[in-house]
Amino acid sequence: MTARALGRRRGAMSGTAWIGIAVAALAAWSFSGLDVSGSRLVALPAMLARMFGQFFPPDVEYGRASVVPAILESIQIAWFGTLVGAVLSLPLGLAAAGNLFPRASRAIKPVLAAIRAVPEILLAIYFVPVVGLGAFAGTLAIGLHSVGTLAKLTADVVESMDERPVEAVSASGGGSASVLRFAVLPQVLPEIVALWLFRFEINVRASAVLGVVGAGGIGGVLLNTLRYRAFPEAGAVVVLTVVVVLAIDAVSGALRERLVRE
Repeated sequence: MTARALGRRRGAMSGTAWIGIAVAALAAWSFSGLDVSGSRLVALPAMLARMFGQFFPPDVEYGRASVVPAILESIQIAWFGTLVGAVLSLPLGLAAAGNLFPRASRAIKPVLAAIRAVPEILLAIYFVPVVGLGAFAGTLAIGLHSVGTLAKLTADVVESMDERPVEAVSASGGGSASVLRFAVLPQVLPEIVALWLFRFEINVRASAVLGVVGAGGIGGVLLNTLRYRAFPEAGAVVVLTVVVVLAIDAVSGALRERLVRE
């Protein structure tokens, strides 16, 4: 090994060591602000086991009468919010792709970053006073946040695509519309649709939380059961929510795998 290569290797190792030190220091700093004592950590497993033990057996009748309709509402919020995000994010994502529209990209990407910076639950808090309590506020929050995320991911997919079809269409005299129709969309659309499905999975989980602030869905039901210490009813909420989320994840994952493979 030459002296130059050895120097580069030592420099890389030194950089890795400094990164490790920085990560450890940040972890220690974060832990110091959590107000966690050793006795609380030791007692935590028993406390969690005792609390979750009160959830079982879950109240099946309550789950059938009250939980299932709320879960279906959460799915409706997530699905329609994802559709809104998908429809609006596709043109925005194409316009934000630097390899297609460099000028527009510089203006659109900061806007998308600003949208992503606001969590769904904060968006729901803003929308509830505007449109009132219920699923509509949750759908708007899910849809708006999905636009920011999906448009950014769409731009990333377009920027990493194979440029040769674009060059071929442009060389044959095709304009921007032809490039998008024949060179860009056939390449990127399967992966983008897979991202839409993945976002739907995330939105199902997010919609389950939005009910806490009155934006519809299962979150409000869970909050009420915990507020009144109705633990068997809360157990029904948790069990049914987990089952539905796992089922949606399994179906969506299979569809995404098929889309990407094809």
